[in-house]
Amino acid sequence: MISKKEALLSKEDFQTRTDLPAWLYKEYQTFHNIVTDKTFPCFFGMSAELKGELRYGYITQSDWSNLPQTVQGFLDLFQSPNYKRHGLFVFVEPFAKEGTIEDYRKQFWAILAYLHAADKVEWPQNSPRDPDDFLWDFHFHGEPIFVFGNAPAYKKRKTRDLGNSLVLGFQPRKIFKGLEGTEKGGIMSREKVRKRVELWDQLPKHPDIGHYGDPTHHEWKQFFIGDDVQPIQGKCPFTHKSKK
Repeated sequence: MISKKEALLSKEDFQTRTDLPAWLYKEYQTFHNIVTDKTFPCFFGMSAELKGELRYGYITQSDWSNLPQTVQGFLDLFQSPNYKRHGLFVFVEPFAKEGTIEDYRKQFWAILAYLHAADKVEWPQNSPRDPDDFLWDFHFHGEPIFVFGNAPAYKKRKTRDLGNSLVLGFQPRKIFKGLEGTEKGGIMSREKVRKRVELWDQLPKHPDIGHYGDPTHHEWKQFFIGDDVQPIQGKCPFTHKSKK
């Protein structure tokens, strides 16, 4: 089993390490080229990538065992009093043949279920276990985290296509401090990004996109949106350990 330090990668690692899988170098370069495009909608992600503030991880189709160490190593960065608004992107080894949106969505939730099963820290007592609760959010190692999926099967929502890999983005909720959906700064920042996203995608905002804490909103539906303008139907694929 690799260590947390080895599992968590930086921008520099892709320039200096030679022991990573060949597919990963290719997928990272594609990711870098996309998010540093001057027209890329998320200027937070663009800036963080250019400054080397993002972190990365990877799993293969047959082995997900380094994912818990990767995420925990990432969360350890926030123990510093001067932590930056880091984001983590985990690349999944590409399918031999590109799948459908549902194929990637199924794998996305299976990976989160795997991570949850490996979590040794109980969720906070007051955190809802039921995804149907509007205050539900995903936790790992005691931290609430917003996770979102990106995949090559997105043909209309181009901002969700970051290469040939399924890519999971992890954003601890603490990085949104001061940028919450109910805060003036958060409202303005999100609206700017969302307008740029609509321009890139040539589609209106997905109906399931909202802000945490909105009683009419389900957070889990934002994790892996559709490649359309239709609300996600059905039950959340995630089940907390206590509900099994």
